[in-house]
Amino acid sequence: MYHSVSAVAGPMRDLAVPRKRLAEQLSALTAAGYRLVGLTEALDLLEQGCTDKLLAVTFDDGYRDFLTEAVPVLAEVGAGATLYASVGHLGAYADWLGRWSPDFGKLLTWDELAEVAEAGIEIGNHSLIHHPLDVLSAAELREETTRSKDELEQRLGRRVRSFAYPHGYNGAKVRAAVLAAGHDNATEVGRRLHTPGERRFAVPRLQPTPDMTGADLVALVAGGGSPLVPRLKQLAQPGWRVVRRIARAAGRNLT
Repeated sequence: MYHSVSAVAGPMRDLAVPRKRLAEQLSALTAAGYRLVGLTEALDLLEQGCTDKLLAVTFDDGYRDFLTEAVPVLAEVGAGATLYASVGHLGAYADWLGRWSPDFGKLLTWDELAEVAEAGIEIGNHSLIHHPLDVLSAAELREETTRSKDELEQRLGRRVRSFAYPHGYNGAKVRAAVLAAGHDNATEVGRRLHTPGERRFAVPRLQPTPDMTGADLVALVAGGGSPLVPRLKQLAQPGWRVVRRIARAAGRNLT
C-alpha cells in the first residue's frame, strides 16, 4: 500500500516513498521471486489456481508523482499495479491531509489519469470525496460509491472493478454498497497479509515506508507483520466509529 512517490518531511512522511527507494523495494521483491501485479489481477489469478508468489502493488489517492515517478519504475522492474483515484479531487490538492496537503503536490488530472491507464495500470475507485464512508447516510454512501465509479468508467472508457476505502474504514453496510455499485473487490488498510479464501471486499495490505530497505520489505512481506496491531485496531473499531459519528454530526470529520 503506497501513496505518494516523493520525499516528505514531518508527521506524514510515511505516506511518501521516494523514487529511488521505491525502485529498490520493488526490485528486491522481484529478486526474491515475487510476481508483482495489480490487485484485481492477483485475486483473479488466485481464483484460477495460480501458485506463483503473488504480490499486489497498490497506490492510493492518485498523486501526480505516480505518473512521473512510479510508472517508469514499475516499467523498469516489470511490475503491474493498481492506482486508486479520488475522483472528486482530481487536479487539486489532497485536502483531507489538511495543512500538509501542499507537501504532496497535486493529484492527477483526468488527462493524466488516462495516461496512467494507457500505461497498463489498473485504475481503481477511491470514492468521490475522500472521507470515511462508514459514518455516512445510505444516500451519501450510494453517491460516493456509484457516482465515482460511473465517472471513472465514462471518462476512461474501461471497467472499474476494484475499490479502496478512504482511510481504510469499512463495515458490512459499506461493503454492501461497494458491491451494489458494481465493484467485485475492495481493499482496506489491514496491515497484514491476505490469505486465499478471505472475503474479496476487505483485502488487507502492508504499508512500505521510506525507511524500509528492499531487504526490510522482503522480510515484512515474508513474515506478514505483527498480528498485534491489526487485532487491536479491530477491537477498537466499534467504539471509534461511534466517536466519529458523533463528531460528524457536530460538523467534523475524524480520520
